[in-house]
Amino acid sequence: MGRSGSLESMSAPVNQTCPVEVDKARARFWFWLRNDAARLLWPSRCLACGECGDDALDLCPACARALPWNRCACPRCAIPLPAPALACGTCLQRPPRLAMVHATCVYAPPLDRLLPRFKFHHDLAAGRLLAQLMAETCVALPRPDALVPIPLHRARLRQRGYDQALELAKPLARALQLPLLEDLLLRMRPTAAQSELDAVARRRNLRNAFAVRGHQPLPAHVVLIDDVMTTGATLHAAAQALRRAGVARVDAWVCARVP
Repeated sequence: MGRSGSLESMSAPVNQTCPVEVDKARARFWFWLRNDAARLLWPSRCLACGECGDDALDLCPACARALPWNRCACPRCAIPLPAPALACGTCLQRPPRLAMVHATCVYAPPLDRLLPRFKFHHDLAAGRLLAQLMAETCVALPRPDALVPIPLHRARLRQRGYDQALELAKPLARALQLPLLEDLLLRMRPTAAQSELDAVARRRNLRNAFAVRGHQPLPAHVVLIDDVMTTGATLHAAAQALRRAGVARVDAWVCARVP
């Protein structure tokens, strides 16, 4: 009987976890360990509704379930799609400068409340949560040589006090163990707020707005980091500057995509 039981246990199927899911869990754990050890002393609160958060995320279970993940999207511009495709119609007709764009979520509740709080109201706790969500979905993407945050012009930086793209990129680089080149891109001139402009004016507003700093050796593959993508004018202008400087491939990772 002992031998029979031994054979049965040897032939029993073994539960195998998908490597991507393991990587996601590992990224979330290390992000929590490095940035949120204070949870051991102070319980978290949901940043969306104020209820008790879970042990690894500043969201309650209900708000976590309501996150608008952008799981089916155009791989070239991250616009949400009804079904998987190689690219949306616009990108097929006019291929963008970016090789790939990944948006963690769609710009919808509760992201449409968390992102403005982070971007305009100094809510760095919301930024930490958003970076954590990005790390969870970006861990399975093609790994670049470096992350490059979209920079603010120095006048806007003085006014706001922090660069929201850099505040997303720092913990993301740590969680994914990727180099961060925070000074590679320069914003050469102040530009009008993109939110106040239509698509054509956005592109005109950002013409020649970015430059690559110095003559340092450039990585072959970089990923631009930003908070929200609407028309993509900012990301495409930055990608154009990097491509002109000699970067072979430029992708973009954003927290949310406006549908």
